[in-house]
Amino acid sequence: MFVLFPEIKPYKRHQLKVSEHHELYLDEAGNPDGLPVLFIHGGPGAACDASSRRFYDPAVYRIITFDQRGCGRSTPHSSLEENTTQDLIQDIEKIREHLAVDKFVLFGGSWGSTLSLLYAQAYPQHVSAMILRGIFLCRQQDMDWLYKDGANRIFPDHWDEFIRHIPESERGDLLQAYYERLIGDDELARMAAAKAWAAWEGNCAKLRPSAETLAKFTKPHNAMALSRIETHFFMHKGFIEENQILHNMDAIADIPGRIVHGRYDIVCPLDNAQVLHHHWPASELHIVRDAGHSASEPGTVDALIRATHDISKSFETAE
Repeated sequence: MFVLFPEIKPYKRHQLKVSEHHELYLDEAGNPDGLPVLFIHGGPGAACDASSRRFYDPAVYRIITFDQRGCGRSTPHSSLEENTTQDLIQDIEKIREHLAVDKFVLFGGSWGSTLSLLYAQAYPQHVSAMILRGIFLCRQQDMDWLYKDGANRIFPDHWDEFIRHIPESERGDLLQAYYERLIGDDELARMAAAKAWAAWEGNCAKLRPSAETLAKFTKPHNAMALSRIETHFFMHKGFIEENQILHNMDAIADIPGRIVHGRYDIVCPLDNAQVLHHHWPASELHIVRDAGHSASEPGTVDALIRATHDISKSFETAE
């Protein structure tokens, strides 16, 4: 079984100004002349970290990671201004131009898979392949599963903790209720809502409970960006049309892809991956039998590293 590559430090860091309001953090590691791979993190509102650079052979890949608008080391922190899916798609294109990359291998999980697919559909000429995990198609049914009815029946104990912060009169629309608190002026209410929102997702993320994962999700800096930006995006239905990704798969039908999805993913159920695979002729679907949603579960790590290995070998063979 493959395990994560050893930690490596970036050989170059950038602060890229993408608008009058936003500046992105990005870095490069591995082989400067290698196959460019862009790590696209989840959320929206999460961030990259040291583990984001560890799924690829650093002798083979030019590893590029970045924090999306408002999160991680990008500034201003947790900002919702000028923060839409279309902005993020254009940010990836600006990163490509800034780093003089012709084509990316896109590596994205959860919301990162959503954004990878949307960028590829907008700029198919700049995508050589995709490795996607924990597919999230950002349909209404996918948001309803996690915040209305579905996941609550798998984790009813954690659901009780999640809804406890909202009065019964507002529980008919938890997304709206949390959003109002997260954009409100009451700092204590904002922080309490942020931690509760992040804890719900953190508690659902793995097949086996992980105190480490929960602590990472609920760390105040992380929780605030994740909760504010997720509720902002989901209140606007991801800033995309219903079923937009599936309706536009013809644009990327020939781009090779590897889909990795945990059998017991409660955050993004497996049907997301199955239906995407059915609409994507050049894709392979690998279902990890003993995994949930997290990229750090052993079976998922193994499948993702096998994918990066196979993709790089396929390009060597083509040459």
